[in-house]
Amino acid sequence: MSVHDSHYHSDRKISPIFLALLAVLGASGGALWTGWGNARVGVFLFVVAGWLVSLCLHEYAHARTALHSGDISIGTKGYLTLNPLKYTHPVYSFIMPLVFIILGGIALPGGAVFIERGRIQGKWKHSLISAAGPAVNLVSALVLMGVLAAVQTPGSTDQLNFYSALGYLALLQLMAGILNLLPVPGLDGYGIIEPWLSYDNRRAFANIAPYGMIIVFLLLWNSSINNWFFNDVIFNIMRWFGYSWIFASQGNYLFHFFNLNLGGIFGH
Repeated sequence: MSVHDSHYHSDRKISPIFLALLAVLGASGGALWTGWGNARVGVFLFVVAGWLVSLCLHEYAHARTALHSGDISIGTKGYLTLNPLKYTHPVYSFIMPLVFIILGGIALPGGAVFIERGRIQGKWKHSLISAAGPAVNLVSALVLMGVLAAVQTPGSTDQLNFYSALGYLALLQLMAGILNLLPVPGLDGYGIIEPWLSYDNRRAFANIAPYGMIIVFLLLWNSSINNWFFNDVIFNIMRWFGYSWIFASQGNYLFHFFNLNLGGIFGH
């Protein structure tokens, strides 16, 4: 194997950190399925690990799309290893979103992949790069809700805690996909339309971008907006998939076992 080939494979070797997250996800899921250990701790570990795995995949989708669109520097930055420590802003992209779901049950992945846009030609390619991340969240939500749609009796299943964790994770994925498609500077929805804006508009909105995620989080902390978003949007979509919304409600209750009196997403 040549030095070039060795470097090529190292750029794409899956990170041990990502594999550890998968191990936690599998172990906690197995514990919930068999009824072993504390259910609330199991749900918490399963959802947190699943959420962090989805954040890695979200950023990987951005990076992989950018690579195929012309930015050949992606591999050397370590973005294809699924290592969260390789991203530009690990605090902004992983710690803050994790804090958001723990404190308020609000799922917002942040942008962390630095893409050399000058290497990419064509507005559509730029838009597709931004859309790739939310697409991962929406596909994940559809898969999880599809599994839950096959469960006919949520109150009597022996694996209720497992399905509840699955439901809450599905809710977070759905929420992340929808919120991140909002045309707010700093979120992927704005990244989709940004290439089509004038230079002056892009410059003006660039000043807001660092605060986009915080703005959306604060808006959802408003009780009226929060109730409308979850009751009229999120749960109406989840009702299309059998009892997935019931599992999500139970999962939210189990996940917030620390009871900080913040209420999670259903307490506003």
